[in-house]
Amino acid sequence: MPSVIVSDTSCLILLSKIGELNLLQKVFGKVTITEIVQTEFKDPLPDWITIAQVSSDLHKGLQYILDPGEASSIELAVELSDSLLIIDESKGRRIARELGVNITGTLGVFLTAKQKGILPAIKPLLDKIDTTNFRLSEELIQRVLHLANE
Repeated sequence: MPSVIVSDTSCLILLSKIGELNLLQKVFGKVTITEIVQTEFKDPLPDWITIAQVSSDLHKGLQYILDPGEASSIELAVELSDSLLIIDESKGRRIARELGVNITGTLGVFLTAKQKGILPAIKPLLDKIDTTNFRLSEELIQRVLHLANE
């Protein structure tokens, strides 16, 4: 398990919308975000989410092609060795990979939770997501359910 878990805004918003934000704590213990992500998230943060400063200007360049939260999250993950970045947007995922960042997405968090025995099933969470404005392709849903043996 990486020593630092960095989250982009989309994961926090989605998990909050479906009432499962604490799943991050159950799976990873602590999660680190940037001030930009905190601003984008808007809700009060639980005490297990810490805020870290980015120390370079990489995010300023990335903001030309990504939203500010994604850009700052990628920068933070680059700066922190042995990190895992939770990011859902495909362009951000591609750029993070190109920069050598280990990534997962919100659905990857679900899979990890199931593998650790924290979740008995992923399908109920996917059903909750379906009631939000967050859209998942049917192909992705089927791939995740297959990986979860559901």
